[in-house]
Amino acid sequence: MASTSRRACAGRCARLKVRSSKLLKVLNSLEEEADDAREDIFISPPKNASGDFTDEDSGDEDGQRGTHLPGTMLHATVVSEDSGTGEDKDDPELQPAKKRQKTVVKPQRVWIKRDLQPNLGSWTASDPHIEYLKSQELSPVGLFELFLDEETINFIVSETNRYAWHKNVNLGLTAQELKCILGILILSGYISYPRRRMFWETSPDSHHHLVADAIRRDRFELIFSYLHFADNNELDESDRFAKVRPLIVRMNCNFKKHAPLEEFYSFGESMCEYFGHRGSKQLNTGKRIRLAYKIWCGTTSRGYLVWFEPSQGTLFTKPNKGLDLGSSMVIKFVDALQERGCLPYHIFFDKAFTSVRLMSILRKKGVKATGTVREYKTERCPLKDPRELKKMKRGSFDYKVDEHEEIIVCRWNDSHMVNICSNAVGIEPVKLTSRYSGAGKTRTQVHQPSLVRLYQEKVGGVGRMDQNIAKYKVKIRGMKWYSSFIGYVIDAALNNAWQLHRICYKDAQVDLLAFRRYVACVYLETNADTSSQGRRGRRLETESRFDMIGHWIIHQDKRTRCALCHSQTNTRCEKCQKGVHAKCFRKYHIR
Repeated sequence: MASTSRRACAGRCARLKVRSSKLLKVLNSLEEEADDAREDIFISPPKNASGDFTDEDSGDEDGQRGTHLPGTMLHATVVSEDSGTGEDKDDPELQPAKKRQKTVVKPQRVWIKRDLQPNLGSWTASDPHIEYLKSQELSPVGLFELFLDEETINFIVSETNRYAWHKNVNLGLTAQELKCILGILILSGYISYPRRRMFWETSPDSHHHLVADAIRRDRFELIFSYLHFADNNELDESDRFAKVRPLIVRMNCNFKKHAPLEEFYSFGESMCEYFGHRGSKQLNTGKRIRLAYKIWCGTTSRGYLVWFEPSQGTLFTKPNKGLDLGSSMVIKFVDALQERGCLPYHIFFDKAFTSVRLMSILRKKGVKATGTVREYKTERCPLKDPRELKKMKRGSFDYKVDEHEEIIVCRWNDSHMVNICSNAVGIEPVKLTSRYSGAGKTRTQVHQPSLVRLYQEKVGGVGRMDQNIAKYKVKIRGMKWYSSFIGYVIDAALNNAWQLHRICYKDAQVDLLAFRRYVACVYLETNADTSSQGRRGRRLETESRFDMIGHWIIHQDKRTRCALCHSQTNTRCEKCQKGVHAKCFRKYHIR
């Protein structure tokens, strides 16, 4: 009996050793990723997102929707960063046996201690398109319609009518009605109700005459339920965003066409919030986890969105050889930029994308790049150990340069250790910067390398765009899986139009809220259904004339009589749609 118990104890000890060794491996891998401040959980559209039935609404969006969602939405895939679709990934029985591949020995880089000697060209390009926009003196509506232009509006009208016709509904949508819908969606960003039907209620606490006078409630609900952006007979089965792919292509084309031509750009992830009732929303482990669609975005340093692409995971988007999915998206953004000309652009991104290999590829394309980098992506760059550097004075740094490809990796000792990589900016000139000291609760002067300083100044473009969109984002949404994505596209177009207004018309600056209010009011007032308004139209005109919000004088080809002095004029108020002389403009709008 004693020998049997000893053998049993020995077996348990052996199993505990195996378990403890596995646990140590898990803990070590977690410690390696301890520098990640957050984990993004995003969802991809359903597998049959190109199927016709995914366009159907599933019930009242204002009610209890959890029991009314279709199975395609409830079983949509939750995807983590750089994963595939999350399907059967951890089930070894469902995975095919992998063939053992021969490891290819890559030549090791030669790292030497010297500063970077960049030989990429300097920025000398001018931007004639911005000068052209300045000469046009476009109003906020005119700037917004650079992106949602007449061709795009007519395309959406055509596809919506086609889809309704296939459902045996004669919708008869017009461009004027669609602009009313857009105006209501924009207005919902700064005026929102718990239920969207409250806009049309006659109760004095909720009725909104601007919306109620523009379009009838039932007509709005009918059009909104059939809103469509693609021909169901021509969908790509391999594209999970096939339902909105034509809109993505058109918006990307317009965003690039009117983008300011600048040297510095940012690349990163943006999250388009998802509102479905899902159990995975409860995944809160203390980190900042967001359940949303992930969108790869390339912006200017000010926050103008130049290019975007919704993420579908590695199953539907094959990364470039030797790169992960995020780095492959950086390459796609650079290719989109170079369609405007092979200029020495400078791209900034964070450690989720940066690697020495990516810097090498961008250098061969003639593109500058700078970004923070994880240590395991530095290809064994022999920098000082972080523990040793931490003991040194704050602001100390170490750096090495690849002898052949002029790529620098720098480790800077700040409040925490910062690893940064660049193919364009070196260490010099090193300048002093003010940093907050938590120990002494004072600000101290520390040395800061040039590439760190430039990175901190130019990297925040995607964050600025996200901040602008989050302030007054579209609140009205439908039950289709892509409804929140459509609101995101509208918000991005408004953000871009506002950015152009800030660049082109510095003497007539307006904030983002006033800009959105102007576009919403003009769309709702000028496209209102006057056939059913009766006396309400006159009341609406009188009230808006004196509201002192968003009145712009613009040129008109056909001469009309001035609404004040009744003589001929070739200018008019864009909001009131009345001919007014410049000298009569102020007096006409004051009671």
